[in-house]
Amino acid sequence: METDDASPIVTGVEGLDHVLRGGYAKFRSHLVEGRPGSGKTTLGLQFLLNGAQNKERCLYITLSESKRELLSVASRHGLSLDGIEILELVPPELSLDPSQLQTLVHSSDLELGETVQSALAEIERLKPDRVVFDSLSEIRLLSQGSLRYRRQVLALKSFFLLSNATVLLLDDLTAEHDDLNLHSISHGVIRLEQLSPVYGGERRRLRVIKMRGVQIRGGYHDFVIRPGGLTVFPRLVASEHEMVEYGPPASSETSIDNLAGGGLERGTSTLLMGPSGVGKSTIASAYCHAALLRGESVLVLLFDETKRIFMARASGLGMNLEAFAEEGRLLLEQIDPAELSPGELSARIQSAVERSNARIVVVDSLTGYLNTMSGEQHLVLQMHEILTYLNHKGVVTILVLANHGLIGQVAAPVEMTYLCDSVMLLRFFESGGRLRRAISVVKRRVGPHEDTIREFKITAAGLAVGEPLEDFRGILTGVPSFEGKKADLLEDEPS
Repeated sequence: METDDASPIVTGVEGLDHVLRGGYAKFRSHLVEGRPGSGKTTLGLQFLLNGAQNKERCLYITLSESKRELLSVASRHGLSLDGIEILELVPPELSLDPSQLQTLVHSSDLELGETVQSALAEIERLKPDRVVFDSLSEIRLLSQGSLRYRRQVLALKSFFLLSNATVLLLDDLTAEHDDLNLHSISHGVIRLEQLSPVYGGERRRLRVIKMRGVQIRGGYHDFVIRPGGLTVFPRLVASEHEMVEYGPPASSETSIDNLAGGGLERGTSTLLMGPSGVGKSTIASAYCHAALLRGESVLVLLFDETKRIFMARASGLGMNLEAFAEEGRLLLEQIDPAELSPGELSARIQSAVERSNARIVVVDSLTGYLNTMSGEQHLVLQMHEILTYLNHKGVVTILVLANHGLIGQVAAPVEMTYLCDSVMLLRFFESGGRLRRAISVVKRRVGPHEDTIREFKITAAGLAVGEPLEDFRGILTGVPSFEGKKADLLEDEPS
């Protein structure tokens, strides 16, 4: 028994065990707090369901919800509460289950001591391994004072410890001020939060405030509540992942490789930056297509266009990607920034790398990804962790960033150039009454690269790169002056 004391036990919530480094502490009481609607009840039910699957005795004590309501919550998640004992400390008129009338206790008519004694008697009778007590706010109301409330919860904690039960105490923080009295007497404290942005779905996150004797993974971790229960997305920490051996550079099988020194090095990130429509996504598609032909897996995160448009655009350039998508090596993720949390996005990237062995990851675009974050600084911090993780895994990362504006002076919505190992700058420029495109590699940390500015053209046969634009001045401003001959520029193919 001593060897099991405070050893981790599974929480039943995907991702939470990783945050807690194993799970809840066995035979200890944990405080789970959060405002109404944050997910406490679902988290508690998943804990008990996991115990029931392992043939453990499980008890749910409810002072705020009836058994009927709990069964309804479980049913909507596609779960069955078979194997879980439910003790209702609510008036019987709130329950429509006649078989439970004889076990109901009128908490509203009882003194605090009688209410607690009813719960303790059921625990002594059942001798459960796992207990969820929902919720402490009812005990707070009956206590009518913080000193009595603290003493009563401390007595409950001591009784649970003597009973060798692992307990979750739920608290909905309905007091006027958050009561921190319970933090000092609880073995662990987990807080659930629900945030409501100005536009889009609600965002949920949790933080482990304390867990005695465990170096938990700190900070906020996003989670979602979907059919089946809670899923936690642990915050990505790149330093926890080992580095792998890098392979040969990734080629696009186009003349753009010459600008980049022969291709993109494994374990590096490349930023494609330029105005909308200049060809950033097309260049990224060329690298993806070449990787797929080599037998590699590719992940593309689409923020700004649909999968159908992405496929159609690639097909129009002679890159048929349908077969690779059906085979499962081209992973296309359609991202809705208004509904997806940054933590879940990081989890999708990890899953593609760990499970599908994706060797190229494309984020198209960072402008859309910025919309998932609450601020520019948060985007930079999270992208730093994501890029470091992908670099450790030897993945080629391609980031697409659309500038504000089309012609003339353009500005980036967020500064990302210092995070990336390579930067390709694309610009529109005017010449002879026509709109043309220019490309230049302005930064490359690994190996040499061309420092020239070249014209490039998008054709049905793919990408074509011309000679250095030596007779132009001011191309990167978008308003250059031409001092050469028209023959130096790329011409349209004869029809």
